[in-house]
Amino acid sequence: MNVVEKVGAPADTEVSPTARRRRFTAAEKLRVLRAADACAGQAGAIGALLRREGLYSSLLATWRRQRDAGQLGPNARKRGPVAKAADPRDRTIVELERRARRAEARADRAERLVEIQKKLADLLGIQLPEPENEEQR
Repeated sequence: MNVVEKVGAPADTEVSPTARRRRFTAAEKLRVLRAADACAGQAGAIGALLRREGLYSSLLATWRRQRDAGQLGPNARKRGPVAKAADPRDRTIVELERRARRAEARADRAERLVEIQKKLADLLGIQLPEPENEEQR
């Protein structure tokens, strides 16, 4: 192979143009941990595994802590704030409060209309009938 062929050939590089953080699923982490546990008695085997996988020993230690804390596996808790369970009573309370506000607004509007009717009747000189008792007002 001469120099001209080398220059014109596309470069085979393992480095991507933009750096991206690797993300490992729980299954991948558990697979590597099982392989590391299997290498425990052999000298240099864990180092070879880490080189082959392209990992640091600190990452392996972090994953072991996660596994021991129950953060890896099918019953693992997700990260972030814990969502409150929706209580049906809370929804009922919100609905009743909304209905109460609406009823109060309607009652206030009706009272203002009655006041306007009374003022209009006074201006026009119309005699309004007296209510029978105080509750009907």
